[in-house]
This record gives sequence, C-alpha cells and structure tokens, in this order.
Amino acid sequence: MKTNRHGLLVKHLSGGELDQAIADAQKADETRLVRRPCYVKNLYAGDTREEAGDRVGISRSTTHRWAHAWNEAGVEGLRPSFGGRPPKPSPEQFDELCGILKEGQPWTPRAIHALIEERYGVTYDPAHLSRKLRASGMHYAKPRPMDPRSPDNAEEILAERLAKALGEKDTEEQEDDPIVLGFFR
Repeated sequence: MKTNRHGLLVKHLSGGELDQAIADAQKADETRLVRRPCYVKNLYAGDTREEAGDRVGISRSTTHRWAHAWNEAGVEGLRPSFGGRPPKPSPEQFDELCGILKEGQPWTPRAIHALIEERYGVTYDPAHLSRKLRASGMHYAKPRPMDPRSPDNAEEILAERLAKALGEKDTEEQEDDPIVLGFFR
C-alpha cells in the first residue's frame, strides 16, 4: 500500500497489470473508463490525489470518489455506473401488458399504473403512458352502463320523440317540401 495526501491507496494491480487494464479499456472503446486507471497510475507514481487529478483533468471531489472506488473494488470499482431512470419494459413485456389490459377490462388509469409498477417495477408519467397506449391502439374510455331507471322501451320512446321534434309524420302524411333543420352550438 502506498500513502498519499488523504489516506492509503490499495495496490490491487501491479504497474504492468494497470497498464494492461488501460489498454483493454482503450481497445473496448470505453473512453469514460480510460481516464480512471490513468488517475490511479499517477497515484502509483507518487502523485497526491490533487496532482493526479490535475493530470487527468478532474475536480478534487472526483479525485476522492475515484480513489475510494479504487480502494473498494479495483478496476471494477472505477467502471462508470450511471444512475438515472430504471429501464422501461421491453417491447415484449409491453405487448404482454396490452394483452392483460384487453382481457381484464375495464381498467382505471390508477389501476394500470399500479399494475405496471407491481409487475415490471417501473413508473410512467400519466401523459406518457396514455400516449404509449394510444400508439399501441388502446384508448382510455369511461364505460357507460345502461341506466337502471330507464324504461325497457327507451329506444322506441327516443325515436318517437325525435320524429315528433323533427316534424316527421307517417309516410302517408308526409309533405312534398321536407323541413330542413340546422344544428347550432
């Protein structure tokens, strides 16, 4: 182990192995990983964290994080891991979700969100989810069941009232000049 300004540096690899790790990262085109072992190589050469950080162009807080990550897990600890949003369901999983939604209708938006979070561990913004569902051919709609208070012959009553309101008469009594109505807002 080698001491630097802010503590001990664990020597996980020899100098040659560290050079090989840098070369492997360059071959794999892992540009974000290349600077990190270069920073450690500078520490191996005797630089303080600040000097090594200045050589690779990183801030003091980053030098502390990278040194800590190296001490904890070596090269794998230096590998960048970006947080961010959790992955969304794959297209196959989304197709499965659409099938579930079609089978178990009707769904409320809240129930759909709960299903997705429970089954896939993912949350969607409500507007985005409705766009995704529309793109897959599904639409939110409120089911309107029959009103139990309506009479059994409600359609006949409506037809009669419409005919009366429009001034329609029986075919025998129809006038030669039909009445034309407009619909206004």
